[in-house]
Parts: sequence; C-alpha cells; structure tokens
Amino acid sequence: MTSGDSLGERLRFIKHKGQAIFVIDFSHCAAKEMMLLLDQVRADISRHAPGSVLTLADFSGAEIDKNVATHIKEVLTRDRPYVKRSAWVGTENLPHVFYENFKSFSQRDFPTFKTREEAMDWLVGE
Repeated sequence: MTSGDSLGERLRFIKHKGQAIFVIDFSHCAAKEMMLLLDQVRADISRHAPGSVLTLADFSGAEIDKNVATHIKEVLTRDRPYVKRSAWVGTENLPHVFYENFKSFSQRDFPTFKTREEAMDWLVGE
C-alpha cells in the first residue's frame, strides 16, 4: 500500500453480471499492511447476512510471513458463516503449505484463478 491508498480502495464491493463481489486487494502489501487489512475484512464481512458474500482475494506480490498466515487462518475461519463463495488470484508466490493450511484450518475451499475476470465469472456462475 502506498501512502495514497486507503482501505476503502483495497476493500470494496464491485458489480459483476449484476451481482456484488467483495474485492479484497492484498496486491503488493507489506506484512504490516496485510494485518490491518485482515482486521478490516473481518469487520466488513461480519456485517452481512450468513451465506451471502462472494469474495475475491488478490494476493499478487503480497508479503505473507508466518504471522500474516496465522491471521489469515483466523479471519477465514471467522468469516466462514457469511461467505457464499470465495475465489483467489495472484497465489503464485503463496507457499503451497500455507494454501493447504488455510483450506484445512478454515474448512473452506479457495479455487485459484489466473485473472480477476475468470475468478469473478466463476463466483457469479452456478
């Protein structure tokens, strides 16, 4: 995050084919910024009806250390009741062990896609 970025730009709803998708833009975030964003993600998602939120997380170039990975697991687990479907992009640099750990710990699935467009199409598809 550069000094000009705000949480509002990184965490926002966008419309795709008539449906709202909560975009979580972690791209190029340092670990400290990831921690702040994760706290805000948890607060934002928990305000919605159970099973209603479509989420798209972009991890392109994000700095994920052990502390961030632990926090991601906590947030994914707490968000589970509210999230209908999740899709991830930019996971090429995410250690596979972290990814597997996120899935098993949160008991959720996070299909990964090459582009945001592919991810959004999948999220709104049946």
